[in-house]
Amino acid sequence: MTNDLEARLDELETRLAFQDDLINTLSEQVARQEMDIRELWEAKRLLNKQLKEVSPSNIKPEDEETPPPHY
Repeated sequence: MTNDLEARLDELETRLAFQDDLINTLSEQVARQEMDIRELWEAKRLLNKQLKEVSPSNIKPEDEETPPPHY
């Protein structure tokens, strides 16, 4: 009986060690992905800014638009 309990305890300790390692690995991966997402958002923001500078909108502001013709 004691041997069986020791074997079960060893199995649980082994599983726990693997789970701890997996949790640490996944946590590191999530942290790397968070950094990648932040870099991508910043790149998107810069590209959006550059695009606006290169090709301004052809739509005039409302106060500059000519009124529609009256028939």
